[in-house]
Amino acid sequence: MSKNYIFSSESVGEGHPDKVCDTISDAVLDACLAQDKFSRVACECYAKSNLVIVGGEITTKARLDYSAIARQAIREIGYTHDDDVFHADRVLIMNAITQQSPDIAQGVDARSAEGKETAEQGAGDQGLMFGYATNETPELMPAPIMYAHQLGRELTRIRKAGRIKWLRPDSKTQVSVQYVDDQPVQITNVVVSTQHSADAKHRTIKEFVIDDVIKKVLPKHLLRKNTKFLINPTGRFVVGGPQGDTGLTGRKIIVDSYGGMGRHGGGAFSGKDPSKVDRSAAYMGRYVAKNIVASGLATSAEIQFAYAIGHPDPVSVCVNTFGTGLVPDDVIEKAVCEVFSFKPAHIIRQLDLLRPIYSGTTNYGHFGKVDDLESISWERTDKAAALKRAVK
Repeated sequence: MSKNYIFSSESVGEGHPDKVCDTISDAVLDACLAQDKFSRVACECYAKSNLVIVGGEITTKARLDYSAIARQAIREIGYTHDDDVFHADRVLIMNAITQQSPDIAQGVDARSAEGKETAEQGAGDQGLMFGYATNETPELMPAPIMYAHQLGRELTRIRKAGRIKWLRPDSKTQVSVQYVDDQPVQITNVVVSTQHSADAKHRTIKEFVIDDVIKKVLPKHLLRKNTKFLINPTGRFVVGGPQGDTGLTGRKIIVDSYGGMGRHGGGAFSGKDPSKVDRSAAYMGRYVAKNIVASGLATSAEIQFAYAIGHPDPVSVCVNTFGTGLVPDDVIEKAVCEVFSFKPAHIIRQLDLLRPIYSGTTNYGHFGKVDDLESISWERTDKAAALKRAVK
């Protein structure tokens, strides 16, 4: 990529139909872990109009009312208006949950089995995962996705405070950032689409979003006279959420990660317990990449892992600092492998992942949340000093 370019990233609000499904899936996961921390959960949701299907594979000692969990999640999002087709108290909820396949379980369990090479806990699936960090923002995240998340979070905060009565749960935000010499210098475009009640006027919506959201959230030094604001560019956004579009768990993986700036292995996060490396190894990747940047060894860093189902060690580990490293990438990679362990059981232990913490990750990105490092453990930079010492 050229050093001079414009890069865009989007975020979506809690009421977006895909995020509704992610929210229900993570609520089910947390409910399982709250009663049984060794629960195996792969929960998927589908939402359309007034229908929600909760499916997947769950093996747990927890006793749960899945319909009640789903309704409470929908209620907390804000689908409670009388004119909502998708309403927390009126949706039809279907249960299509079975137990985890015993063939998968024997690969994940820390026990020997015929055809399994070791008795250690193995990866829950084959696949590849990426972690990424950059010094563009205080959170060590790419600027476009962080700004898009911040806009969406503020819209939701205002809506839930009840200050603006016409705001509704579904929304999307998008921010385009111009880079010169690989550094963000200005925001060129901001797109915000927010669902609203039928009586709200477009001019009212536009003025509110620009004055009370965009100009109060985004860095003032990056907003210029030529920054273009596109607010509800269709002119009307009354029909939204699962009434207007179908929702599926795991369909916002770029929103959930780095907004397209860092690569993605393709596996979704929500609804999966940490034995699934799609989630836990992606969190570990963020932890490692962030500590590389925090240590000063590079200004941008990406790490890739790849796993085989049932096998405890990654089949590959690769570090890329995009030419920003103080030392060669293979030296950093060696130090990373000395400081961190990438076996699934060790990832779970290092990041303390057998806890009901996942509903806090669902919306506005799984990375870059630094307000609760007790729960969001992969945002800590507590290994930065150890990495620096390990570089030889």
